[in-house]
Amino acid sequence: MTVSRRPSRSLAVLTLVLFLTFLDTTIVAVALASIQSILHAGVAQLQWVVGGYALVFAALMLTFGKLGDRFGRKRILVGGMGIFVAGSIISALAVNPAMLVAGRAIMGLGAAASEPGTLSMIRHLYPDDSVRARALGVWAAIAGLAIAMGPVFGGVLIGMGGFRALFWFNGAVGVVVAAMSFAVLPESFDLTSSGLDLKGAVSGALSLSLIVVAVIEGESRGYGSFVVIVLFIIGVLAAAAFVVAEFKADDPLINVSYLRIPSYVISLATAFAVYFTIIAVFFFTALYLQLVQGYSGYRIALIFLPMTLGMVAASLVAGRWVAKSGPRVPMTLGAIAAGAGVLLADSALGALVDVPLLTSALALAGLGFGITVVPVTSVALGVIPAENSGMAAATTNTARALGVIASVSVLGSLLNGELTNGLNQRLVALGVPGNFRAIVIAAVETGSMPTGGSGNIAQVEKAYGPLVLKVINAAYEAFHSGLSIALEVAGILMLVAALATAIGFGLHNKYQARS
Repeated sequence: MTVSRRPSRSLAVLTLVLFLTFLDTTIVAVALASIQSILHAGVAQLQWVVGGYALVFAALMLTFGKLGDRFGRKRILVGGMGIFVAGSIISALAVNPAMLVAGRAIMGLGAAASEPGTLSMIRHLYPDDSVRARALGVWAAIAGLAIAMGPVFGGVLIGMGGFRALFWFNGAVGVVVAAMSFAVLPESFDLTSSGLDLKGAVSGALSLSLIVVAVIEGESRGYGSFVVIVLFIIGVLAAAAFVVAEFKADDPLINVSYLRIPSYVISLATAFAVYFTIIAVFFFTALYLQLVQGYSGYRIALIFLPMTLGMVAASLVAGRWVAKSGPRVPMTLGAIAAGAGVLLADSALGALVDVPLLTSALALAGLGFGITVVPVTSVALGVIPAENSGMAAATTNTARALGVIASVSVLGSLLNGELTNGLNQRLVALGVPGNFRAIVIAAVETGSMPTGGSGNIAQVEKAYGPLVLKVINAAYEAFHSGLSIALEVAGILMLVAALATAIGFGLHNKYQARS
């Protein structure tokens, strides 16, 4: 390994890589309405815009971590940043939803190659345990900051130049970060690595991909269709093959024996729940505010700013709190605050948005997320042996990405169901003919309905009469119903995570006593 004489400078570059790849998890959420109106993307395609990035990221991150160990972490990281930039340019130039989804998947590939090195290189930059612990604290804080800043950055960029501005921003910053990484970072290898767990890599990626495709395709084809059932069956069989492969591998992607440690399992489950809920808030709330309420990107950035500030402030305090009292109390209280904030935000969103209540609720949720995220990472790194810290952190990040994927696919399916079945029932009640109902549903799914706001609605009523106004209101009601279901599921999941944390750490204490 090449030793860095200035580890703090290398750490700064690594956190820039981390910030950019994590930022892209949430920054695109506020661009969905712009994407829908410009590219006429349906709800399922919007799911792929967000989920495609997270899916490739989650499916390949552990594999690229191993490749970095074997072929050089700097080499893989810099190459990954180049791929990320290429995907950003394709996304910025997209002329249809398929091209945008492809660009996003390429960005996810680049992020999967780049992000694992940000943790594994810290271990080599800081051989002293106490100094490394502080560096890992910086890493965790930057990860939380990136997630929190996504909607604010995104709102400003959307206001400046639509969804394409986001991807030009990613591309330009990615070029700078790639150049800095090449110039500053030392190269490192793991000479003890026995090679790539190919069976685990293939079966894990195949399982995850097929199950996600089945969930999203089930919305349009129906979950009882032959194709969707086959996808689910093969996906489950591939998941079983992955577990078997990890038990038998000499150098597995995931050491399944660590899953016997209760606190480690709780940290993974909580990471999943936190990011499932964060995406539910960002994805669905931002889409509702843009499409139904007609809010601009700048206004949405202001709406989410208290949540961002709450996450950042809580992250700064949480590290000391965890060091003083342990992770159980902060994680439990943080999950309760996040769940309560999300459920309160749901009550603020209606035909008329209660902005003061919404911003207060999002601030409470942000405090909860910020408190919870820091101990989730520290627990994973604390209970797993130091020689496997890279695997532990990468597994935690995979759990986060899985939360994003599940939120987009499962909650997106619920929302899409309300936009089709629920809206269809409302239109039948209004006496709307079948052929016109199909046109209305297609218009809602592709963003062709008039944007919300009293001025636009008044113009529609004046031009087309009261029946059309009732149809539009029915569409908005269906959207709000889907949004409410999504937020309720997410909020309840966080409360369940709080209960699981409180119980799980009690079991962990008994586990340690036996050990």
